[in-house]
Amino acid sequence: MLVVVANDLPPAVRGRMKLWFIEPRPNVFVSGVKDSVATTVIEYLYKHCPPESGLMMIRSLPRPPGYEIRIIGPPRKPIMSISGLQLIIETLTQA
Repeated sequence: MLVVVANDLPPAVRGRMKLWFIEPRPNVFVSGVKDSVATTVIEYLYKHCPPESGLMMIRSLPRPPGYEIRIIGPPRKPIMSISGLQLIIETLTQA
C-alpha cells in the first residue's frame, strides 16, 4: 500500500496520480499497488515534484516496522527515527 499526502501538486502530476490512486480528500492519494509499482511511483514523484509540493509518502513494507516514510520538501511536522522506527512528532497544545 502507498499513501501520498501533498500540500500542492503540479496539475500534470495530480492527473497522473489519479490513474493509480483513489483521492478520498484533495491531495490525499491511497493505493494498494505492489512494491515494485510503489517504488516506480515514488521515483516519479521525486523527479516531477518540486520541494514546494510538500509531499509525504507512506509505503507499507513486508518487514518491521511495516512502513517507510519519505518526504519531498520541508514537512509541517518533523520526522524522527528511533531504533529504525520513523515517528512523526506531534506538539501538545494547551487549551
